[in-house]
Amino acid sequence: MAGIISEFKEFAAKGNVVDLAVGVIIGGAFGKIVDSLVKDVVMPPIGLITGKVDFASMFYSLNGSHYATLAEAQKAAAPVIAYGQFINNVITFVVVAFVVFLVVKAINKTKRQVAEEPAPPPGPSREEELLTEIRDLLKAK
Repeated sequence: MAGIISEFKEFAAKGNVVDLAVGVIIGGAFGKIVDSLVKDVVMPPIGLITGKVDFASMFYSLNGSHYATLAEAQKAAAPVIAYGQFINNVITFVVVAFVVFLVVKAINKTKRQVAEEPAPPPGPSREEELLTEIRDLLKAK
């Protein structure tokens, strides 16, 4: 049991786990921002272009009854296909995927620039340093 605990501590202390945790937290906050972008900025113009249609309120009732709104159908516990919300989620995914693509592209560009910088020439090896000291000692005699 002690071996498992120490192994878990070693795993949890690795930098990758911390990086992953930070990524998940930032990703959650980023998801809220993108969700707001889609709902509040992207969808209103699309709704205007399509005749003031609010995608989030689009649904199909499976029980054959007519409901004025999705909320009304859900309140009545009617089985519905909320395809409008699905459309919103697809658009949200496309926006998130595009933004992640841009971020990864910028990171890769930065990595390429760093990789293209020439490395400084390596210093003398330990053997070369010793040989230089021996040479200098012999010259001094």
